[in-house]
Amino acid sequence: MAIRHFLTLMDLEKGELHAIVQRAIALKNSPALHEDSLKNKTLAMIFEKASTRTRVAFEVAMNQLGGSSMFLSSNDTQLGRGEPLEDTARVLSSMVDFVAIRTFDHSRLELFAKHSRVPVINSLSDDFHPCQLLADMQTYFENRGDIKGKSVAWVGDGHNMCQSYINAAEQFDFELAIACPEGFEPDAWLLERSSSRVRLVRDPKEAVRNADLIATDVWASMGHEEERARRLRLFADYQINAELLSLAKSDALFMHCLPAHRGEEVTAEVLDAPGSVVWDEAENRLHTKKALLEFLCA
Repeated sequence: MAIRHFLTLMDLEKGELHAIVQRAIALKNSPALHEDSLKNKTLAMIFEKASTRTRVAFEVAMNQLGGSSMFLSSNDTQLGRGEPLEDTARVLSSMVDFVAIRTFDHSRLELFAKHSRVPVINSLSDDFHPCQLLADMQTYFENRGDIKGKSVAWVGDGHNMCQSYINAAEQFDFELAIACPEGFEPDAWLLERSSSRVRLVRDPKEAVRNADLIATDVWASMGHEEERARRLRLFADYQINAELLSLAKSDALFMHCLPAHRGEEVTAEVLDAPGSVVWDEAENRLHTKKALLEFLCA
């Protein structure tokens, strides 16, 4: 049987993604459902980028499912001394049951997966963040029901989170409006492939008008710190604030994958408002990872 990797949302079928979200909701509501479902299974985590929510969610998920996890950084392994990634993949995948990788270049994930004999999970790359979208979808389903046919607005940088929202628009059947400054668009091939569901605009007001969900992320992600001052200038009109939010539907939800920079991409007023579900969204990282791990193990 072919190994199932999870490098983007497009690696799974629509029905499979919906099943993972529903399983995550069930696991959250009835914790006893997951007792020992991954007993004697081991997850290896190779993180080249810093993490709070992703690392904790994976470690707690494996623990609560009866398995174990190990955290590996480049400085602690032979990767830091120049061992080819494909060699590490061959060796590590002969000893563990899953590998979660958090890295910069998405091609490193693809290369590792090509030489791995166990499922590889994208814990974040510069191009995609599919695990976060599972949590976002769970959060929407819990608060508003099925997202099919709804209107979603992404405001900010067209980077990994935005690109995973493009994939989600296809896989979960919603309409996505993306507002970003010129020069910060998602990859053109992604926009073209999903043109029936996704549109690119410059004015954030146009993107959020009558939206059911508004999402954003920091303006300077990991790896872009040296551009911070320039990005703060270019993105100044893309802040999610009460005025902008007033153009969305009255019951619109706000999401942010965190950490958030209050007063930059979002005001504290919006982040702490009743329509903000960022804390549920963060917790759901745990439950969707449980459901994903179970699925990849089946």
